[in-house]
Amino acid sequence: MDSISYGPVPSRRLGRSLGINNIPPKICTYACVYCQLGKTINMKVDRDSFYRPEEIIRSVTNQVNKIRERNEPVEYLTFVPDGEPTLDINLGKEIELLRPLGIKIAIISNASLIWREDVREELGKADWVSLKIDAVSEEVWRRIIRPHKSLELKAILEGMLDFAAAFKGELVTETMLIEGFNDNSEELEKIAQFLAKLKPDRAYLAIPTRPPARREIKAASESAINMAYQIFSKRLGNVEYLIGYEGNEFASTGNIKNDLLGITSVHPMREEAVLELLEKTGDDWSVIENLVEEGALVKLEYQGNKFYMRKLPDRARTKGEPDKEGG
Repeated sequence: MDSISYGPVPSRRLGRSLGINNIPPKICTYACVYCQLGKTINMKVDRDSFYRPEEIIRSVTNQVNKIRERNEPVEYLTFVPDGEPTLDINLGKEIELLRPLGIKIAIISNASLIWREDVREELGKADWVSLKIDAVSEEVWRRIIRPHKSLELKAILEGMLDFAAAFKGELVTETMLIEGFNDNSEELEKIAQFLAKLKPDRAYLAIPTRPPARREIKAASESAINMAYQIFSKRLGNVEYLIGYEGNEFASTGNIKNDLLGITSVHPMREEAVLELLEKTGDDWSVIENLVEEGALVKLEYQGNKFYMRKLPDRARTKGEPDKEGG
């Protein structure tokens, strides 16, 4: 089975996305406490060649041709490997060789090597880039990310700002919220201040949706995620959740329950907004009461206002489930 390209898979961020796995598992610059791909096997910061570019292009081209034969759409070719994609020294060349396919190219990066000019230049060849920003305080960053000893947060943050200033494509950020690490108002305010300088097109708030590398790690609570959303939204124009649901991007399905769950999986709804939606559809408040009672929605309060959010999935491990850290 070809392990280099896969999909396309449905993505709220990228539509129909064909994944490109240009890094063997699990080679990375970080050993994040929440990593859902397991323990980092080989931590490194020196860029290297892992697959021949021709091998990657052949794999992706074959996959695209099969999909097109079925008349199915592919909206993005996405570098989202089992490690950090910018460790691939051939990344820029691979992007250029994929251009004839006529499909937009995306890269999901942890931004650890963005302090390097060559990495910024190669990322700049993509159409859509996601950068990880889980913390901007040194102590919090080291606790949650567990970076390679040679990496410096200050250089990474400066590299992000340099990249954002020059990048012509769509730039998004992703902040993974972990209980007891970066889910407090102090760190969230600092991250929001930095993002206001970076000016991404969209800022995503995420939680682990599969078992993390360390089993004691827990996702932030609904109230903490709502707090993060409110703090980010004061400084940024476009903030969304990535909490394990694809949502429906505010499209009306004709089903008020589906519409509410879709919207609140993307961002919280204030009580007055919920009332307005119910009035438009001719439904009453019992719809909300039922969804809360069923455990589909949760009611939250922040700075005197009431919000409704889709309940997070139950990620608790069952008793006796093996620890997946060792693979």
